[in-house]
Amino acid sequence: MNSRKMLAAVLMVAPLLAQEAVKRPKVLGVAHMAVFVKDLDKARRFYENFLGFGEPFTLPNQTAPGVRIALVKVNDRQYIEIFNEAGRGEGQLNHISFYTDDAGRMYAYLKSKGVTVMSDQGSVNKGQTGNKNFNIQDPDGHIVEMVEYQPDSWTAREAGKFVPPTRISEHIMHVGVLVGDLDRSLKFYGEILGFREFWRGGRSPSELNWVNMRVPDGEDYLEFMLYSQLPPPDGRGSANHASLTIADADRTLAELKRRAAKTGYGREIAIQTGVNRKRQINLYDPDGTRIELMEANTVDGKPAPGSTAAPPHPGKND
Repeated sequence: MNSRKMLAAVLMVAPLLAQEAVKRPKVLGVAHMAVFVKDLDKARRFYENFLGFGEPFTLPNQTAPGVRIALVKVNDRQYIEIFNEAGRGEGQLNHISFYTDDAGRMYAYLKSKGVTVMSDQGSVNKGQTGNKNFNIQDPDGHIVEMVEYQPDSWTAREAGKFVPPTRISEHIMHVGVLVGDLDRSLKFYGEILGFREFWRGGRSPSELNWVNMRVPDGEDYLEFMLYSQLPPPDGRGSANHASLTIADADRTLAELKRRAAKTGYGREIAIQTGVNRKRQINLYDPDGTRIELMEANTVDGKPAPGSTAAPPHPGKND
C-alpha cells in the first residue's frame, strides 16, 4: 500500500476510534446519598437503631481525632453516607452517587462531552473505601459522584455482612434533588448520562413538580424536585431525599411505631398515597433530611397518569 492510501485509511479509521474511545459506559444504579449531620450520635440512632441498618465502617478525620464519615449499609451496593461535619451552607445534602461498570471510561466520556471533573487529577483514582470514583456537578450545583466498585475494596470485603434482619428496607429505589431548570437537567442527565424519563407528575393539573429519570442500565432512578422558589438551606431536606423500597406499608408502619418509642423518634409516622398512586411513609432524620419508604407498586397495579403541565420557572435570584 502506498503512502497516500495508508494516509486515507488512517483518516477513515481515526474518527471511528475516537468515537469508540468516548462511548458512554453503563450507569447501573444509585450507589448512595450523602448527607451532613450536626450530631453523629443522633444520626446513628435514626439510621441504625430506628431504621435498623448496619454500619460496616467509618472514615476518620484527616486533621483531628474522630469520625468524619460513617457509612450506613442498605445492601452490598447501596449506602447512606453520614458526613459528621459542617455543611456548605446549601442544606443537608452533601452529594448523590451512581455506580458504573467502568469509571475510567466514564471519566473520558464525560470529559469528551465538556463536563468538568472536580479536583481533576488527570485520571481516576481509588477513594478511601478502595473503589474508583470521581465527582462532577450537575446544572444545579449538586455534586454527583461516579463510582466503580472494586473487588479489593472495603465494600467488597464486607459483602454479605452488616445486613441485619432489622433493616427497614433492602434497596434504595431513588434519590431526589432540587432542580431549577428542567431543560438543562434533561440535557445533563438525559442526553449526556443517558437517563430515561418515564414519568412526570404534579400536585395539581396546572403544576409540574416531579420528573422521574431512570438510569440507562438498571431500574433505580433520579427524581427531579422542581420548584418555583428555591427553599432556604434548612428547608431543602424534604426535597433532597432518598426513597427506600418497602413490601408492605402496613407492616412497616407497625414496626416503625414499635421502634419509635425505644429510639426516641417523635415525629408523626403515617401512611400516605402519593400522586404516583404508591403508598409511602415519610420520615425525617435529626437534621431534616427526608427518608421516604415507598411500596414498589401502585395501589391497584395500574400506572399513575402523567402530568402534561409546564415546569415552573424560578426567578433569576433563586
